[in-house]
Amino acid sequence: MGWLDALGWAGSVLLVYSLLQTRVLRFRALNLLASSILVVFNALLGIWPMVAMNTVLAGINLWFIRKLLAERHDDTAYEVLEVGLDDAYLRHVLAVHRDDIRKFFPSFGGLNDLDGSVRRSAFLVEHGDETVGVVVARRVDEGVAQVELDYVTPRFRDFTPGEFVYRRSGLFRDRGYRQVLTPPGMVAPYYESLGFRRDGDHWTLDL
Repeated sequence: MGWLDALGWAGSVLLVYSLLQTRVLRFRALNLLASSILVVFNALLGIWPMVAMNTVLAGINLWFIRKLLAERHDDTAYEVLEVGLDDAYLRHVLAVHRDDIRKFFPSFGGLNDLDGSVRRSAFLVEHGDETVGVVVARRVDEGVAQVELDYVTPRFRDFTPGEFVYRRSGLFRDRGYRQVLTPPGMVAPYYESLGFRRDGDHWTLDL
């Protein structure tokens, strides 16, 4: 196999691999790279219809990537809705993502396993009409909130909904909290980039 064949196979394999991505930004970035490789490959072979098609695909991906990156730190991109723990839609979201939630929050067994004598708040993080994530928290001390679940759906993990929830939405500050504790033992935490400090098996944010 010559280097030109290898280039064509690499672009094709990357194109197929990009279609397997659940994260929208990662999909766009990989698809852009694959389209760019195939533009070069087909241009070297003189297959101009394929050059044109992949050029258009690369342009579409660039447009979407620019739009997605612009929304990363946009206060208007997300909205937080408080719901009851018995809310049917909340329970539906948790059921749909149950296996993924257990992967990142092994200590969270579900709403039915929580101590019913403790008052909790539940919030849905929305992007337009799409649910981005779920936050469940309880008061553990005066001015201190313990987050028990802070789940982000796979599509939005390349973005920063946590920045909006903890820093900009006023979700905790408006309810009188001055400190937020993250769930203990969370797998692959992202809190350091939001200003949290490591504190044993969890992270702490001073508001």
